[in-house]
Amino acid sequence: MIRCAGDEDRSTQSLRRPALSRALHAGETVLVDLHELVFADPSLMVDLAMVARRLRQCESRLHIRGAQPQIQRLIELVGLHRLPNVVLDPAPQPA
Repeated sequence: MIRCAGDEDRSTQSLRRPALSRALHAGETVLVDLHELVFADPSLMVDLAMVARRLRQCESRLHIRGAQPQIQRLIELVGLHRLPNVVLDPAPQPA
């Protein structure tokens, strides 16, 4: 599982790369938990797309859950949710 929290942008890219690399060696579906992610720029989506592409080569999936509405919009803008092995849970509904 990969958990993203707070802000993720180009300045945090080097910090997330080791976790993404470990996820590639899991050999199974990788769960990305975005419940605590407040802000992200396209660099995170590009990194997740790269992981999804590599997982697809191993016939594995990238499962994304808990995206806040602004993150969900970014995912849709960059088209991450359209990759064949990406599963995107619907955005959480406000209480």
